[in-house]
Amino acid sequence: MNQHPPTACRDSAPAGRAPTLADVLALPVLAAGQPQVVTGLAQLDRPVRWVHITELTDPASFLKGGELVLTTGMPLPEDAAGVRRYVDELTEVGAAALIIELVRRYHRPPDALVQACRARGLPLVTLARDVNFLEVTQVVHALILGNQADAMRRTQRIHEAFTALTLRGAGPEDVVRAAAEMSGRTVVLENLVHQALICEPSGSTVEEALGDWERRSRAAEPGGDRTEVGGPEGWLTAPVSYQGERWGRLAMLPADGPVFGPEHVTVLERTAMALTVARLIHSTPWEHTAHRTVLRELAEQRHHSAEDVRARCAALGLPTEAGVFLAILVDPGPGAEGSEAETRLHRELRSAGIPALVGELSPGRLGVLLALRPAQPWRPVAERLSRTALALAPEAIIGVGSEVADLADTARSFREAARVIEATPPGQPLPADRSFHELPDIDLRRLLYALREDTRIQDYTERRLSRLVDHDTRHGTDLLTTLGHYLDAAGNKTTAARRGGLSRETMYQRLRTIERLLDTDLESGDRRTELHVALTVLRVLRGGQGR
Repeated sequence: MNQHPPTACRDSAPAGRAPTLADVLALPVLAAGQPQVVTGLAQLDRPVRWVHITELTDPASFLKGGELVLTTGMPLPEDAAGVRRYVDELTEVGAAALIIELVRRYHRPPDALVQACRARGLPLVTLARDVNFLEVTQVVHALILGNQADAMRRTQRIHEAFTALTLRGAGPEDVVRAAAEMSGRTVVLENLVHQALICEPSGSTVEEALGDWERRSRAAEPGGDRTEVGGPEGWLTAPVSYQGERWGRLAMLPADGPVFGPEHVTVLERTAMALTVARLIHSTPWEHTAHRTVLRELAEQRHHSAEDVRARCAALGLPTEAGVFLAILVDPGPGAEGSEAETRLHRELRSAGIPALVGELSPGRLGVLLALRPAQPWRPVAERLSRTALALAPEAIIGVGSEVADLADTARSFREAARVIEATPPGQPLPADRSFHELPDIDLRRLLYALREDTRIQDYTERRLSRLVDHDTRHGTDLLTTLGHYLDAAGNKTTAARRGGLSRETMYQRLRTIERLLDTDLESGDRRTELHVALTVLRVLRGGQGR
Protein backbone atom coordinates (compact mmCIF):
# COMPACT_ATOMS: atom_id res chain seq x y z
CA MET A 1 0.00 0.00 0.00
CA ASN A 2 1.26 3.46 -0.87
CA GLN A 3 2.45 5.50 2.09
CA HIS A 4 3.10 9.18 2.45
CA PRO A 5 6.55 10.07 3.81
CA PRO A 6 6.92 12.18 6.98
CA THR A 7 5.43 15.62 6.35
CA ALA A 8 7.47 17.66 8.86
CA CYS A 9 8.97 20.59 7.05
CA ARG A 10 12.76 20.49 7.30
CA ASP A 11 15.31 22.49 5.38
CA SER A 12 18.26 20.39 6.48
CA ALA A 13 19.22 17.09 7.98
CA PRO A 14 20.26 16.87 11.60
CA ALA A 15 23.82 18.00 12.12
CA GLY A 16 26.56 15.45 11.96
CA ARG A 17 25.26 13.05 9.31
CA ALA A 18 24.28 12.82 5.65
CA PRO A 19 20.61 13.58 4.95
CA THR A 20 18.40 10.52 4.95
CA LEU A 21 15.75 9.59 2.43
CA ALA A 22 13.14 10.85 4.92
CA ASP A 23 14.97 14.19 5.17
CA VAL A 24 15.05 14.60 1.40
CA LEU A 25 11.41 13.66 0.86
CA ALA A 26 10.38 16.27 3.42
CA LEU A 27 12.11 19.08 1.51
CA PRO A 28 9.60 21.51 -0.02
CA VAL A 29 11.02 20.99 -3.51
CA LEU A 30 10.07 17.28 -3.38
CA ALA A 31 7.07 17.59 -1.09
CA ALA A 32 5.43 19.65 -3.82
CA GLY A 33 5.37 16.52 -6.00
CA GLN A 34 3.19 14.68 -3.45
CA PRO A 35 5.65 11.80 -2.90
CA GLN A 36 4.39 8.39 -1.84
CA VAL A 37 6.58 5.57 -0.56
CA VAL A 38 5.55 2.42 -2.41
CA THR A 39 8.24 0.06 -1.10
CA GLY A 40 10.90 0.38 1.58
CA LEU A 41 8.97 2.42 4.14
CA ALA A 42 11.14 0.90 6.88
CA GLN A 43 14.29 2.13 5.10
CA LEU A 44 13.65 5.85 5.12
CA ASP A 45 16.74 6.27 7.32
CA ARG A 46 19.02 5.41 4.39
CA PRO A 47 21.64 8.13 3.87
CA VAL A 48 21.52 10.05 0.59
CA ARG A 49 25.01 10.93 -0.58
CA TRP A 50 24.14 12.40 -4.01
CA VAL A 51 21.29 12.84 -6.50
CA HIS A 52 21.40 11.41 -10.04
CA ILE A 53 18.93 12.25 -12.81
CA THR A 54 18.80 9.58 -15.47
CA GLU A 55 16.81 8.49 -18.49
CA LEU A 56 19.21 5.65 -19.31
CA THR A 57 18.34 1.99 -19.30
CA ASP A 58 21.59 1.19 -17.44
CA PRO A 59 22.15 4.06 -14.97
CA ALA A 60 24.05 1.85 -12.54
CA SER A 61 27.25 2.22 -14.57
CA PHE A 62 27.31 5.93 -13.59
CA LEU A 63 26.65 5.40 -9.86
CA LYS A 64 28.99 4.84 -6.92
CA GLY A 65 26.47 4.11 -4.17
CA GLY A 66 24.21 6.17 -1.96
CA GLU A 67 22.60 8.07 -4.83
CA LEU A 68 18.96 9.07 -5.03
CA VAL A 69 17.95 8.15 -8.59
CA LEU A 70 15.35 10.43 -10.26
CA THR A 71 13.55 9.33 -13.43
CA THR A 72 10.42 10.10 -15.42
CA GLY A 73 10.07 6.37 -16.11
CA MET A 74 10.69 6.81 -19.83
CA PRO A 75 13.72 4.44 -19.95
CA LEU A 76 12.13 1.56 -18.08
CA PRO A 77 12.09 -1.68 -20.07
CA GLU A 78 8.73 -3.00 -21.29
CA ASP A 79 9.28 -6.56 -20.13
CA ALA A 80 9.32 -7.76 -16.51
CA ALA A 81 12.73 -9.38 -16.91
CA GLY A 82 14.22 -6.09 -18.07
CA VAL A 83 12.65 -4.25 -15.14
CA ARG A 84 14.10 -6.78 -12.68
CA ARG A 85 17.54 -6.38 -14.29
CA TYR A 86 17.22 -2.58 -14.01
CA VAL A 87 16.36 -2.84 -10.27
CA ASP A 88 19.07 -5.48 -9.66
CA GLU A 89 21.75 -3.17 -11.05
CA LEU A 90 20.59 -0.25 -8.91
CA THR A 91 20.52 -2.45 -5.83
CA GLU A 92 23.94 -3.98 -6.42
CA VAL A 93 25.58 -0.59 -6.86
CA GLY A 94 23.98 0.58 -3.58
CA ALA A 95 21.53 3.22 -4.78
CA ALA A 96 19.70 4.87 -1.89
CA ALA A 97 16.27 4.87 -3.60
CA LEU A 98 14.44 5.20 -6.91
CA ILE A 99 12.02 8.08 -7.43
CA ILE A 100 9.73 7.85 -10.47
CA GLU A 101 7.51 10.67 -11.71
CA LEU A 102 3.96 9.55 -12.64
CA VAL A 103 3.25 12.32 -15.11
CA ARG A 104 4.49 11.41 -18.58
CA ARG A 105 4.75 7.68 -19.28
CA TYR A 106 3.04 6.22 -16.21
CA HIS A 107 0.14 7.27 -14.00
CA ARG A 108 0.62 4.37 -11.59
CA PRO A 109 3.82 2.46 -10.86
CA PRO A 110 4.23 -0.68 -13.02
CA ASP A 111 3.54 -3.88 -11.10
CA ALA A 112 6.82 -5.40 -12.30
CA LEU A 113 8.73 -2.42 -10.89
CA VAL A 114 6.94 -2.58 -7.55
CA GLN A 115 7.53 -6.32 -7.24
CA ALA A 116 11.21 -6.03 -8.20
CA CYS A 117 11.87 -3.18 -5.74
CA ARG A 118 10.07 -5.02 -2.96
CA ALA A 119 12.02 -8.21 -3.68
CA ARG A 120 15.41 -6.43 -3.61
CA GLY A 121 14.59 -4.09 -0.71
CA LEU A 122 15.03 -0.95 -2.81
CA PRO A 123 12.88 1.99 -1.69
CA LEU A 124 10.54 3.10 -4.49
CA VAL A 125 8.91 6.55 -4.29
CA THR A 126 6.38 7.98 -6.73
CA LEU A 127 5.63 11.62 -7.50
CA ALA A 128 2.05 12.45 -8.47
CA ARG A 129 2.92 15.93 -9.73
CA ASP A 130 5.59 17.36 -11.97
CA VAL A 131 8.80 18.31 -10.15
CA ASN A 132 11.82 20.21 -11.46
CA PHE A 133 14.52 17.55 -11.14
CA LEU A 134 17.30 20.09 -11.66
CA GLU A 135 16.03 22.14 -8.73
CA VAL A 136 15.87 18.94 -6.64
CA THR A 137 19.54 18.21 -7.38
CA GLN A 138 20.57 21.76 -6.53
CA VAL A 139 18.74 21.79 -3.20
CA VAL A 140 19.82 18.32 -2.11
CA HIS A 141 23.42 18.80 -3.23
CA ALA A 142 23.59 22.08 -1.33
CA LEU A 143 22.25 20.29 1.73
CA ILE A 144 24.79 17.46 1.38
CA LEU A 145 27.73 19.78 0.80
CA GLY A 146 26.63 22.03 3.65
CA ASN A 147 26.44 19.06 5.98
CA GLN A 148 29.86 17.90 4.85
CA ALA A 149 31.32 21.34 5.55
CA ASP A 150 29.63 21.38 8.96
CA ALA A 151 30.97 17.89 9.66
CA MET A 152 34.49 19.00 8.72
CA ARG A 153 34.21 21.99 11.06
CA ARG A 154 32.91 19.79 13.88
CA THR A 155 35.69 17.28 13.27
CA GLN A 156 38.22 20.09 13.43
CA ARG A 157 36.72 21.26 16.73
CA ILE A 158 36.99 17.71 18.08
CA HIS A 159 40.68 17.56 17.16
CA GLU A 160 41.31 20.97 18.68
CA ALA A 161 39.51 20.04 21.92
CA PHE A 162 41.52 16.86 22.43
CA THR A 163 44.76 18.59 21.47
CA ALA A 164 44.05 21.19 24.17
CA LEU A 165 43.35 18.44 26.71
CA THR A 166 46.63 16.74 25.86
CA LEU A 167 48.66 19.95 26.02
CA ARG A 168 47.39 20.81 29.49
CA GLY A 169 48.13 17.31 30.74
CA ALA A 170 44.53 16.31 31.39
CA GLY A 171 43.97 13.13 33.37
CA PRO A 172 41.92 10.16 32.17
CA GLU A 173 38.74 11.31 33.92
CA ASP A 174 38.86 14.67 32.12
CA VAL A 175 39.46 12.99 28.77
CA VAL A 176 36.59 10.51 29.12
CA ARG A 177 34.28 13.25 30.41
CA ALA A 178 35.08 15.37 27.35
CA ALA A 179 34.29 12.41 25.07
CA ALA A 180 30.89 11.93 26.69
CA GLU A 181 30.08 15.63 26.43
CA MET A 182 31.14 15.89 22.77
CA SER A 183 29.37 12.72 21.66
CA GLY A 184 26.27 12.93 23.85
CA ARG A 185 26.79 9.24 24.60
CA THR A 186 27.90 7.26 27.64
CA VAL A 187 31.62 6.49 27.46
CA VAL A 188 33.37 3.83 29.55
CA LEU A 189 37.07 3.02 29.90
CA GLU A 190 37.82 -0.57 30.86
CA ASN A 191 40.96 -2.67 31.28
CA LEU A 192 41.73 -6.02 29.65
CA VAL A 193 39.87 -8.00 32.32
CA HIS A 194 36.70 -6.00 31.67
CA GLN A 195 36.76 -3.88 34.81
CA ALA A 196 35.14 -0.49 34.15
CA LEU A 197 37.61 2.06 35.51
CA ILE A 198 35.93 5.28 34.38
CA CYS A 199 32.30 5.80 33.43
CA GLU A 200 30.85 9.07 32.21
CA PRO A 201 27.11 8.54 31.72
CA SER A 202 25.16 10.67 29.26
CA GLY A 203 21.40 10.32 29.16
CA SER A 204 21.49 7.39 31.58
CA THR A 205 22.44 6.58 35.15
CA VAL A 206 25.63 4.85 36.22
CA GLU A 207 23.52 1.86 37.22
CA GLU A 208 22.02 1.62 33.74
CA ALA A 209 25.41 2.04 32.09
CA LEU A 210 27.41 -0.39 34.25
CA GLY A 211 24.80 -2.96 35.30
CA ASP A 212 26.16 -6.51 34.78
CA TRP A 213 29.15 -4.88 33.10
CA GLU A 214 31.58 -7.78 32.76
CA ARG A 215 29.10 -10.11 31.06
CA ARG A 216 27.90 -7.41 28.66
CA SER A 217 31.45 -6.31 27.91
CA ARG A 218 32.63 -9.82 27.10
CA ALA A 219 29.66 -10.24 24.77
CA ALA A 220 30.76 -7.09 22.94
CA GLU A 221 34.37 -8.24 22.53
CA PRO A 222 35.53 -7.07 19.07
CA GLY A 223 37.28 -9.27 16.59
CA GLY A 224 40.18 -6.91 15.84
CA ASP A 225 42.21 -3.96 17.08
CA ARG A 226 40.22 -1.23 15.38
CA THR A 227 37.29 1.05 16.07
CA GLU A 228 34.09 -0.81 15.27
CA VAL A 229 30.49 -1.43 16.26
CA GLY A 230 29.72 -4.85 17.64
CA GLY A 231 28.05 -7.03 20.25
CA PRO A 232 24.39 -7.58 21.05
CA GLU A 233 23.92 -3.97 22.18
CA GLY A 234 25.78 -2.39 19.28
CA TRP A 235 28.62 -0.76 21.26
CA LEU A 236 31.16 1.38 19.45
CA THR A 237 34.56 0.34 20.80
CA ALA A 238 38.15 1.43 20.28
CA PRO A 239 41.34 -0.13 21.67
CA VAL A 240 43.56 1.82 24.07
CA SER A 241 47.28 1.09 23.89
CA TYR A 242 50.24 1.82 26.13
CA GLN A 243 53.85 1.51 24.99
CA GLY A 244 52.83 -0.42 21.91
CA GLU A 245 50.65 -2.97 23.66
CA ARG A 246 46.91 -3.05 24.00
CA TRP A 247 46.02 -1.99 27.54
CA GLY A 248 42.25 -1.68 27.55
CA ARG A 249 39.26 -0.49 25.60
CA LEU A 250 36.89 2.44 25.24
CA ALA A 251 33.21 1.72 24.80
CA MET A 252 30.64 4.24 23.60
CA LEU A 253 27.16 2.98 24.38
CA PRO A 254 24.25 3.53 21.99
CA ALA A 255 21.36 5.81 22.81
CA ASP A 256 17.92 6.52 21.46
CA GLY A 257 18.16 8.24 18.12
CA PRO A 258 20.62 8.04 15.23
CA VAL A 259 23.18 5.27 15.05
CA PHE A 260 26.88 6.02 15.43
CA GLY A 261 28.25 8.30 12.76
CA PRO A 262 31.72 9.37 11.62
CA GLU A 263 31.94 12.01 14.33
CA HIS A 264 31.37 9.42 17.05
CA VAL A 265 34.22 7.38 15.59
CA THR A 266 36.44 10.48 15.53
CA VAL A 267 35.63 11.30 19.14
CA LEU A 268 36.38 7.78 20.34
CA GLU A 269 39.63 7.48 18.39
CA ARG A 270 40.87 10.86 19.60
CA THR A 271 39.89 9.86 23.13
CA ALA A 272 42.01 6.71 22.81
CA MET A 273 44.97 8.78 21.58
CA ALA A 274 44.60 11.31 24.39
CA LEU A 275 44.42 8.51 26.95
CA THR A 276 47.63 6.99 25.60
CA VAL A 277 49.39 10.31 26.16
CA ALA A 278 47.76 10.73 29.58
CA ARG A 279 49.06 7.31 30.58
CA LEU A 280 52.59 8.45 29.76
CA ILE A 281 52.18 11.71 31.70
CA HIS A 282 50.37 10.41 34.78
CA SER A 283 52.36 7.67 36.48
CA THR A 284 49.58 6.49 38.80
CA PRO A 285 48.06 3.26 37.44
CA TRP A 286 44.51 3.90 36.29
CA GLU A 287 43.21 0.98 38.32
CA HIS A 288 44.45 2.85 41.40
CA THR A 289 42.77 6.03 40.21
CA ALA A 290 39.49 4.18 39.71
CA HIS A 291 39.70 2.64 43.19
CA ARG A 292 40.45 6.04 44.73
CA THR A 293 37.46 7.65 43.04
CA VAL A 294 35.00 5.02 44.24
CA LEU A 295 36.48 4.86 47.75
CA ARG A 296 36.12 8.62 48.14
CA GLU A 297 32.54 8.46 46.94
CA LEU A 298 31.81 5.77 49.52
CA ALA A 299 33.72 7.31 52.43
CA GLU A 300 32.35 10.82 51.83
CA GLN A 301 28.92 9.66 50.65
CA ARG A 302 29.25 11.62 47.42
CA HIS A 303 27.58 9.01 45.20
CA HIS A 304 24.30 9.89 43.50
CA SER A 305 22.54 6.77 44.73
CA ALA A 306 23.19 3.43 46.38
CA GLU A 307 22.42 1.74 43.06
CA ASP A 308 25.01 3.81 41.21
CA VAL A 309 27.81 3.08 43.64
CA ARG A 310 26.96 -0.64 43.65
CA ALA A 311 27.20 -0.63 39.86
CA ARG A 312 30.59 1.13 39.98
CA CYS A 313 31.96 -1.30 42.56
CA ALA A 314 30.65 -4.36 40.73
CA ALA A 315 32.16 -3.09 37.47
CA LEU A 316 35.53 -2.94 39.28
CA GLY A 317 35.19 -6.58 40.32
CA LEU A 318 34.05 -6.01 43.92
CA PRO A 319 31.18 -8.29 45.06
CA THR A 320 28.32 -6.12 46.26
CA GLU A 321 25.75 -8.65 47.44
CA ALA A 322 25.55 -11.38 50.10
CA GLY A 323 28.65 -10.36 52.02
CA VAL A 324 30.09 -8.03 54.62
CA PHE A 325 32.27 -4.96 54.15
CA LEU A 326 35.06 -3.61 56.32
CA ALA A 327 36.93 -0.30 56.08
CA ILE A 328 40.61 -0.04 56.98
CA LEU A 329 42.65 3.18 57.02
CA VAL A 330 46.43 3.33 56.84
CA ASP A 331 48.49 6.41 57.73
CA PRO A 332 52.01 5.47 56.54
CA GLY A 333 53.63 8.12 58.70
CA PRO A 334 56.12 10.92 57.96
CA GLY A 335 58.53 10.24 55.12
CA ALA A 336 56.76 7.07 53.98
CA GLU A 337 55.90 6.66 50.31
CA GLY A 338 52.14 6.27 50.08
CA SER A 339 52.10 5.14 46.46
CA GLU A 340 54.44 2.24 47.24
CA ALA A 341 52.22 1.13 50.11
CA GLU A 342 49.18 1.44 47.86
CA THR A 343 50.78 -0.82 45.24
CA ARG A 344 51.92 -3.38 47.81
CA LEU A 345 48.51 -3.56 49.46
CA HIS A 346 46.88 -4.00 46.03
CA ARG A 347 49.27 -6.86 45.29
CA GLU A 348 48.89 -8.46 48.72
CA LEU A 349 45.10 -8.55 48.56
CA ARG A 350 45.11 -9.80 44.97
CA SER A 351 47.51 -12.63 45.80
CA ALA A 352 45.33 -13.58 48.76
CA GLY A 353 42.26 -13.65 46.52
CA ILE A 354 40.43 -11.10 48.67
CA PRO A 355 38.16 -8.71 46.74
CA ALA A 356 38.97 -5.18 47.82
CA LEU A 357 39.33 -1.58 46.77
CA VAL A 358 42.57 0.17 47.72
CA GLY A 359 43.33 3.82 47.17
CA GLU A 360 44.50 7.14 48.56
CA LEU A 361 41.61 8.90 50.30
CA SER A 362 43.60 12.01 51.13
CA PRO A 363 47.27 12.99 51.20
CA GLY A 364 49.01 10.64 53.59
CA ARG A 365 46.05 8.33 54.15
CA LEU A 366 45.19 5.11 52.34
CA GLY A 367 41.77 3.53 52.39
CA VAL A 368 40.94 -0.15 51.97
CA LEU A 369 37.47 -1.61 51.58
CA LEU A 370 37.29 -5.38 52.03
CA ALA A 371 34.41 -7.44 50.64
CA LEU A 372 34.21 -10.65 52.64
CA ARG A 373 31.97 -13.67 52.61
CA PRO A 374 29.38 -13.65 55.42
CA ALA A 375 31.15 -16.37 57.42
CA GLN A 376 34.70 -15.21 56.63
CA PRO A 377 36.56 -13.87 59.71
CA TRP A 378 37.95 -10.41 59.07
CA ARG A 379 40.66 -10.26 61.73
CA PRO A 380 43.18 -12.52 59.90
CA VAL A 381 42.74 -10.42 56.76
CA ALA A 382 43.20 -7.15 58.66
CA GLU A 383 46.25 -8.57 60.42
CA ARG A 384 47.85 -9.66 57.15
CA LEU A 385 47.18 -6.26 55.62
CA SER A 386 48.53 -4.43 58.68
CA ARG A 387 51.75 -6.44 58.77
CA THR A 388 52.34 -5.65 55.10
CA ALA A 389 51.84 -1.94 55.77
CA LEU A 390 54.11 -1.98 58.85
CA ALA A 391 56.84 -3.81 56.95
CA LEU A 392 56.90 -0.91 54.48
CA ALA A 393 56.39 1.86 57.03
CA PRO A 394 57.19 0.84 60.64
CA GLU A 395 55.60 4.04 61.97
CA ALA A 396 52.34 3.47 60.13
CA ILE A 397 49.08 3.67 62.04
CA ILE A 398 46.30 1.30 60.96
CA GLY A 399 42.71 1.89 62.04
CA VAL A 400 39.89 -0.59 61.47
CA GLY A 401 36.18 0.18 61.45
CA SER A 402 33.37 -2.27 62.12
CA GLU A 403 31.72 -4.67 59.69
CA VAL A 404 28.66 -3.55 57.76
CA ALA A 405 26.27 -5.70 55.77
CA ASP A 406 25.33 -3.15 53.10
CA LEU A 407 27.69 -1.36 50.73
CA ALA A 408 25.73 1.86 51.27
CA ASP A 409 26.70 1.74 54.98
CA THR A 410 30.45 1.60 54.42
CA ALA A 411 30.72 5.33 55.19
CA ARG A 412 30.05 4.43 58.84
CA SER A 413 32.89 1.90 58.84
CA PHE A 414 35.22 4.51 57.30
CA ARG A 415 34.18 7.09 59.93
CA GLU A 416 34.94 4.64 62.72
CA ALA A 417 38.34 3.81 61.25
CA ALA A 418 39.04 7.55 60.95
CA ARG A 419 38.16 8.07 64.63
CA VAL A 420 40.60 5.34 65.55
CA ILE A 421 43.38 6.98 63.52
CA GLU A 422 42.61 10.41 65.00
CA ALA A 423 42.78 8.97 68.52
CA THR A 424 46.10 7.20 67.97
CA PRO A 425 49.17 9.37 68.64
CA PRO A 426 52.50 8.60 66.95
CA GLY A 427 54.38 5.95 68.86
CA GLN A 428 51.24 4.51 70.45
CA PRO A 429 52.07 0.90 71.35
CA LEU A 430 50.17 -1.74 69.43
CA PRO A 431 47.79 -4.06 71.28
CA ALA A 432 49.47 -7.26 72.34
CA ASP A 433 47.41 -9.47 70.07
CA ARG A 434 47.37 -7.54 66.77
CA SER A 435 48.99 -4.99 64.48
CA PHE A 436 46.07 -2.58 64.14
CA HIS A 437 43.87 -0.38 66.31
CA GLU A 438 40.08 -0.41 66.61
CA LEU A 439 37.35 1.49 68.45
CA PRO A 440 37.49 -0.42 71.78
CA ASP A 441 41.15 0.65 72.11
CA ILE A 442 40.19 4.31 72.53
CA ASP A 443 40.41 5.16 76.23
CA LEU A 444 40.05 8.59 77.85
CA ARG A 445 43.60 9.63 77.10
CA ARG A 446 43.28 8.74 73.41
CA LEU A 447 39.87 10.38 73.20
CA LEU A 448 41.34 13.59 74.58
CA TYR A 449 44.23 13.26 72.14
CA ALA A 450 41.69 13.18 69.30
CA LEU A 451 39.99 16.31 70.71
CA ARG A 452 43.20 18.18 71.50
CA GLU A 453 42.65 20.87 68.86
CA ASP A 454 39.13 21.69 70.03
CA THR A 455 39.29 25.17 71.56
CA ARG A 456 36.64 24.23 74.10
CA ILE A 457 38.91 21.51 75.47
CA GLN A 458 41.86 23.89 75.51
CA ASP A 459 39.82 26.58 77.28
CA TYR A 460 38.60 24.07 79.87
CA THR A 461 42.18 23.02 80.61
CA GLU A 462 43.39 26.58 80.89
CA ARG A 463 40.64 27.55 83.33
CA ARG A 464 41.34 24.53 85.55
CA LEU A 465 45.15 24.61 85.65
CA SER A 466 46.50 28.01 84.56
CA ARG A 467 47.00 29.36 88.10
CA LEU A 468 48.99 26.31 89.07
CA VAL A 469 51.11 26.46 85.92
CA ASP A 470 51.75 30.18 86.44
CA HIS A 471 52.80 29.59 90.06
CA ASP A 472 55.31 26.93 89.03
CA THR A 473 56.72 29.25 86.37
CA ARG A 474 57.13 32.23 88.73
CA HIS A 475 58.48 30.35 91.75
CA GLY A 476 60.36 27.45 90.14
CA THR A 477 58.16 24.89 91.91
CA ASP A 478 56.84 21.62 90.51
CA LEU A 479 53.35 21.50 91.94
CA LEU A 480 51.87 20.34 88.60
CA THR A 481 53.95 17.18 88.76
CA THR A 482 52.87 16.60 92.35
CA LEU A 483 49.23 16.99 91.35
CA GLY A 484 49.82 14.46 88.56
CA HIS A 485 51.23 11.87 90.96
CA TYR A 486 48.31 12.42 93.31
CA LEU A 487 45.64 12.12 90.61
CA ASP A 488 47.34 9.13 88.97
CA ALA A 489 47.28 7.42 92.38
CA ALA A 490 43.51 7.98 92.59
CA GLY A 491 43.93 10.27 95.62
CA ASN A 492 46.23 7.95 97.59
CA LYS A 493 48.67 10.34 99.27
CA THR A 494 51.11 7.66 100.38
CA THR A 495 51.43 6.25 96.85
CA ALA A 496 51.70 9.74 95.41
CA ALA A 497 54.48 10.66 97.87
CA ARG A 498 56.44 7.52 97.02
CA ARG A 499 56.11 8.17 93.26
CA GLY A 500 57.28 11.76 93.73
CA GLY A 501 60.12 10.86 96.12
CA LEU A 502 58.60 13.05 98.83
CA SER A 503 57.88 12.66 102.48
CA ARG A 504 54.24 12.43 103.51
CA GLU A 505 54.48 15.78 105.29
CA THR A 506 55.85 17.48 102.19
CA MET A 507 53.12 15.86 100.08
CA TYR A 508 50.41 17.10 102.45
CA GLN A 509 51.87 20.60 102.41
CA ARG A 510 52.02 20.70 98.61
CA LEU A 511 48.47 19.41 98.25
CA ARG A 512 47.20 22.17 100.57
CA THR A 513 49.01 24.74 98.43
CA ILE A 514 47.45 23.27 95.30
CA GLU A 515 43.97 23.40 96.84
CA ARG A 516 44.52 27.04 97.76
CA LEU A 517 45.80 28.02 94.31
CA LEU A 518 43.06 26.19 92.46
CA ASP A 519 40.35 27.00 94.99
CA THR A 520 39.22 23.39 95.06
CA ASP A 521 38.77 20.41 97.37
CA LEU A 522 41.04 17.52 96.39
CA GLU A 523 39.05 15.18 98.61
CA SER A 524 36.12 15.52 96.22
CA GLY A 525 35.97 12.78 93.62
CA ASP A 526 34.29 15.10 91.12
CA ARG A 527 37.00 17.76 91.51
CA ARG A 528 39.73 15.16 91.13
CA THR A 529 38.08 13.86 87.96
CA GLU A 530 37.85 17.37 86.50
CA LEU A 531 41.49 18.08 87.29
CA HIS A 532 42.61 14.70 85.97
CA VAL A 533 40.89 15.34 82.63
CA ALA A 534 42.44 18.81 82.41
CA LEU A 535 45.90 17.48 83.31
CA THR A 536 45.60 14.71 80.72
CA VAL A 537 44.75 17.29 78.05
CA LEU A 538 47.73 19.40 79.10
CA ARG A 539 50.04 16.42 78.82
CA VAL A 540 48.63 15.67 75.35
CA LEU A 541 49.13 19.28 74.26
CA ARG A 542 52.69 19.20 75.55
CA GLY A 543 53.41 16.04 73.56
CA GLY A 544 53.20 13.57 76.38
CA GLN A 545 50.34 11.65 74.71
CA GLY A 546 48.39 11.72 77.94
CA ARG A 547 50.87 9.61 79.86
